[in-house]
Amino acid sequence: MIGINKTAGIIGANGYTGSELVRLLVFHPHVSLNFLYSRSNSGTKISDLYPDLATVCDMVLTDQPEDVDILFLCLPHKESQNWLTQNHVKDSTLVIDLGNDFRLDGNFGNRSFIYGLPEINKKQLFGAKSIANPGCFATAIQLALLPLAQKGLLNEVYTTGITGSTGAGQSLQATTHFTWRNDNISAYKTLTHQHVDEILQQLVSFNTNEVSLNFVPWRGDFVRGIFTSSTVKTEVELSEIYQLFEDFYVDEPFVKVSEKAIDLKQVVNTNRCVIQIEKSGNVAVIHSAIDNLLKGASGQAVQNMNIVMGWEENLGLNLKPIAF
Repeated sequence: MIGINKTAGIIGANGYTGSELVRLLVFHPHVSLNFLYSRSNSGTKISDLYPDLATVCDMVLTDQPEDVDILFLCLPHKESQNWLTQNHVKDSTLVIDLGNDFRLDGNFGNRSFIYGLPEINKKQLFGAKSIANPGCFATAIQLALLPLAQKGLLNEVYTTGITGSTGAGQSLQATTHFTWRNDNISAYKTLTHQHVDEILQQLVSFNTNEVSLNFVPWRGDFVRGIFTSSTVKTEVELSEIYQLFEDFYVDEPFVKVSEKAIDLKQVVNTNRCVIQIEKSGNVAVIHSAIDNLLKGASGQAVQNMNIVMGWEENLGLNLKPIAF
């Protein structure tokens, strides 16, 4: 698998994560983007759907996939299995699924999908053929809790998280209309969000104690980004907690532990996660922020691809945040 100048294709290139992958891959030095697949928009230029790509990519969407070295599945949840069942993909092709089809059960046919959170599974990712890209909330929350889990310091966790409108996908819904979303915040899927099982599966494998997660997600009145705050009880001093996090992420290029207050604009348009910790008495709060479309989806998929191929992990992902 290791080498340079690989061919790639995107299934579901007409969606938000697909179009972000286009933006990243057209500038990647070792990838040639061979096709952009979309049944609903076949025959349409990607730049006609996303004018921001007008000077970047003029490729026409097609409903005829090709054999490529790397295949990205950017389909709605539960559709990746159907697509792989209905279409032949070579065993040698690296498949990276950005949906949730293989995050909990990675076995599918002769493929075994590896959970693609690089900060914990880098060794398993190297040379892999099938990767289940983590969910956006799952990424932000896990990165905020994994250093504590490794030391067995988690028990009952209370997390709130707010996400931008792109987290709901491109399909128009009542809660994505500008007139509803603007100047508005609401809770949704309280305590039942689909990422909870995914998060717990990873935390439990690290933590020596039983872990429970009480997660309340919110819809925000902004376009992209995720900000989470996780509350835990611990007697460990704040300085020791910071050291745990610094040690855990010392070799991770996309995770920054900050002692200063963090905000979304530090990460929007980047593949980075920033983390801040606060403590009062025996209660600690771990804040984390990511871009839901990049570290929470397409950027992390490219990061995983780089690791699989033996390339520099940050190749094609040196992006400046949009601070204003």
